[in-house]
Amino acid sequence: MDIVFSCPECHQELVVDAQGVGSEIQCPSCETLLTVPEADAANVKVRGGDSSAASKVEKHFVVPTYDEPGKSLITKALPPLEAQKDGDKKVRIKTVRHTDCKEVAYDAFDERVTELLNEIGEANIISINTINYSFVDLSTKQLLSDYGLLIVYKG
Repeated sequence: MDIVFSCPECHQELVVDAQGVGSEIQCPSCETLLTVPEADAANVKVRGGDSSAASKVEKHFVVPTYDEPGKSLITKALPPLEAQKDGDKKVRIKTVRHTDCKEVAYDAFDERVTELLNEIGEANIISINTINYSFVDLSTKQLLSDYGLLIVYKG
């Protein structure tokens, strides 16, 4: 059996074993020194049981039944990408990392991306996605974050 009461200072609800009645405890929230009150009908909670009114309400559940067979919720798969029907063309992925495009005191990321996009051609590009990634710098042994592009194309 537990005693349930609230701290008069911070109103934190406390639950103490009934053997602790009359002993002094410290509120874990505001650290006020409290005396565990005597057990009465309002503050007693039986372990393993719930004395709330909601737990005493009887619930009657009914399993639904149907006269006809259920409908299939599985639909036919979507057709493959148009790129996969074009003979020898396949869907390909190219990743351009910003770290790979840095040269001494010069950042060539934009130029490399532009060259790659011109090489692939606008008609073959399916999507261009930004990426963030982390890597360990071998010289400093630090974990660094960087960015890049993920290009999905037909080719």
